[in-house]
Amino acid sequence: MEGAFTMTSEKLRVGLIGAGYWGPNLARNFRTSPDWDLAAICDLDLGRATKVSDQVGNVPVLSDVDELLSWSDLDAVAIATPARTHHRIALAALMAGKHVLVEKPLADSSEKGEEMVELARLKGLVLMADHTYCYTPAVLKIRELIGNGSLGDIHFIDSVRINLGLVQPDVDVFWDLAPHDLSIIDFILPDGLQPSHVSAHGADPLGAGRACVGHLSFPLAAGGLAHVHVNWLSPTKIRQMVIGGSKRTLVWDDLNPQQRLSLYDRGVNLERQSADGANRTASTISYRLGDTWSPALSEHEPLAQMVSEYASSIREGRPSRTDGSAGLRVLSVLEAASRSLSEDGRTSLVDRAELQLEETA
Repeated sequence: MEGAFTMTSEKLRVGLIGAGYWGPNLARNFRTSPDWDLAAICDLDLGRATKVSDQVGNVPVLSDVDELLSWSDLDAVAIATPARTHHRIALAALMAGKHVLVEKPLADSSEKGEEMVELARLKGLVLMADHTYCYTPAVLKIRELIGNGSLGDIHFIDSVRINLGLVQPDVDVFWDLAPHDLSIIDFILPDGLQPSHVSAHGADPLGAGRACVGHLSFPLAAGGLAHVHVNWLSPTKIRQMVIGGSKRTLVWDDLNPQQRLSLYDRGVNLERQSADGANRTASTISYRLGDTWSPALSEHEPLAQMVSEYASSIREGRPSRTDGSAGLRVLSVLEAASRSLSEDGRTSLVDRAELQLEETA
């Protein structure tokens, strides 16, 4: 492994590649971060790059990625281009010795994602997935509550992400919306996103040539179940996740700023008792009806937290909290979902190659 980590308290220099939909948000946060110096904005459309540059203090603009990567004083890049280009640009950046942040999804296939993760490992560089939702105050609190056992064993996760959205020309609703939910589930569970198999059902009532409504299910540890509902066609917008545990149930309503998180001390208790000394068991069911409360949340911009984590992982020589392997786990589930969808919902095994990469690291 090549030693490429930057152990310094000085600002790190980053180049933004891509000035389209997400690029301006990254540019603004890199520009205002105490950890970063936004060195340049690179886009094939110089006019678009200049427009973003004008909003963040007139940083240099250029259209040639190779020229940007040749800068010896550039520490890192952030890639905010279409998913089909992530692999090519990321490999070039890693070969040039730059740390890499990639907008979701990590790549357009797990095979390409694996190559990116492996090259970053060999080069000793940070490869980070921009799973922005994982840095929201609500998701950070959910991770904390699950980690400290406040919810108990997780029995189910039910996630809904629906709205009247743009029908994408190159991906279905699973690849467009589900990466958010999958990255969150990967982040909040102590063992990450590791289902053995998934089942996906979709519909294309518009005749768009791709699923516009989708349901994805997969098992959790200890017999639990996760379900993700994504939809481009709903006239109402819902961003909600319900996480049921053996102790408490949590509801996250991302569109309710007054009460994003609610904890319910309610549930079902099942006590098993032996019957007449035989191997049969009798079950006594009771219902727990306790208090409901909303935990306090800190206030910060998720992207600001994300770019700060990017800098910290580089300086400390460690994987980021949403590293390339996290992005690869999400990709593996998406690909399994696509296989299931093509076979009318038949169960599809999840590729475990990303675990093999970690074991050999």
